[in-house]
Amino acid sequence: MKLTGLLAFVDIFVESAALDDVVQALTQIPNVEELYEVSGEFDIVTLVSAADIEEFRDLLKNKILKIKGVRSTVTSLALHVHKGPRTGNGARAGAQ
Repeated sequence: MKLTGLLAFVDIFVESAALDDVVQALTQIPNVEELYEVSGEFDIVTLVSAADIEEFRDLLKNKILKIKGVRSTVTSLALHVHKGPRTGNGARAGAQ
């Protein structure tokens, strides 16, 4: 499915003591569509939408990276959606 706008997974490294505060701040950003606290290399994984790369850059630079407790981020841009809620193929097993 062709994407409209920009969709990015932003993996976030957080200072441990600030995790709850960072999560709360991220929930206040409308462009953050999904937000997960995860195990592994990163502390938080978000799915972020933007109209274009300029809007995404502004969001990352002036909002996400300015949250107290955010140490750094790693971003992966979605190039194509093969399955998920944006395709209509994302229903969970057993869902009715």
